[in-house]
Amino acid sequence: MSDASDVGDVTQPARPLRLGRAALAVSFFAQGALFALLVTRIPAIQDRYGISDGLLPAFLAAVPILAGVGSVLTEQLVRRVRPSVVLRWVQPVVALVLVGLGAGDRMWAAAVTLALFGVCVGGLDASMNMLGVSLQRAYGRSIMLGFHAAYSLGGIVGSVLAWSGAHWHIELVTVYGPFTAVMIPLTLTASRWYRDADDGPAAHEAAVRESAAGKDSPVPQVAMRVLLPLCLVMTFAYIGDSTVSNWSAKYLQDTLHSSDQLSTVPYAVYMVTTLLGRSVGDFGVRRYGAAPVVRLGTVVAVAGFAVVAVAPGAWVGMLGFTLLGFGLCVIVPQTFAAAGRMFPHASDAAIARLNVFNYVGFLVGSPLVGALGDAWSYRGAMLVPMVLVAATLHYARSFGAAGGGYGVGHERPSTVDVG
Repeated sequence: MSDASDVGDVTQPARPLRLGRAALAVSFFAQGALFALLVTRIPAIQDRYGISDGLLPAFLAAVPILAGVGSVLTEQLVRRVRPSVVLRWVQPVVALVLVGLGAGDRMWAAAVTLALFGVCVGGLDASMNMLGVSLQRAYGRSIMLGFHAAYSLGGIVGSVLAWSGAHWHIELVTVYGPFTAVMIPLTLTASRWYRDADDGPAAHEAAVRESAAGKDSPVPQVAMRVLLPLCLVMTFAYIGDSTVSNWSAKYLQDTLHSSDQLSTVPYAVYMVTTLLGRSVGDFGVRRYGAAPVVRLGTVVAVAGFAVVAVAPGAWVGMLGFTLLGFGLCVIVPQTFAAAGRMFPHASDAAIARLNVFNYVGFLVGSPLVGALGDAWSYRGAMLVPMVLVAATLHYARSFGAAGGGYGVGHERPSTVDVG
């Protein structure tokens, strides 16, 4: 089947598809910015609420744990309502919770708002990626990396806003409030054009066939044994990502003896290279397929960790973190996409379960590297995420054959995957 025939399959819903794609990109952008506004101002939040250094890890660990709970709850919820409904209403709640966190000043308020933030973020991440996978399926070509590029762009914008607030000593609520006042109406307006998996004509025909088959038709199930390789890849990718976000500045300053100013640069460079890699990554997936792109990204990420571990100075270390951005950026979006292809008739459930391992990696990565760095050395600690990320090469076959690219030379009929 040619690319032209694929386009022909979706001629009728072309405008709804384009609007759905743009609307979902807005949601990814908003989430990237909101999350960056939280994680980059943790020290300010700690000072505001008087959270001790000993208690802070418990607060921070609670967020990914509860996010995992939120993802599991979303799997159950989308059996009754569409993912677009979940996303439409949970995203404004996340924004309002962030404002509440910036406005409060009592310990119980911090506990409640961070708990709500965690649960809601789990639902938000799961529902966003559910819609992304179903929209990619309807498009018949890879667009998933583009959504995550929007998330990276949001993360850069949020980080800049957070830096501005810190630089000019602006109150948290003064930064969070106006941004939220813009994002909530924007995402609610965009939500009018979200497109669920069951919005298209092919899915409607499938629903009619299932109805005709009777109410006792078996419900598609997700076999965790089959999904497990992708779960491990997701965990390893987020261990690598959290290593960069939590330890790059400390590593450059303490191990590579950079200046205080230069130590802040690697994460910014990592975010920019993540954005650049994701912006062009879909073209590579369409041309070569998902598995080759993931293999290439893994090799580049492993090389990045190796360069960081042996770097003689700060500038070589920054080169390593740059490679990490280009390498790691493709793995997570393609892992979600692979889960959708693996379970085409139960993709929402598969993505909700896979999303839990996002938080497992986030929860494990930073403490693991920190503990190894203190007990051994931070150079040696960088080898551990390197080895874990390298394991993705073993599991690359789970990303499917070349047809997983949905692109030129790798097409499949779009009706095959709609369910």
